[in-house]
Amino acid sequence: MPSMTAKKKCCKDKPRCKKCPVVLKRLADAGCAERIDLRHYEVDKKKLKKKVLKKARER
Repeated sequence: MPSMTAKKKCCKDKPRCKKCPVVLKRLADAGCAERIDLRHYEVDKKKLKKKVLKKARER
């Protein structure tokens, strides 16, 4: 599983960027990522589908 580090602050883009802390939190809640510590996540590429990522990135 690849590891990702969340940014410190959301940049308020539309749609949100993939390293946004909100997106990674939503992916963790959906079961597609696992939180390691405060800002580090392990994303499971096998579980991550395009629809799930699109839903997590919307505002």
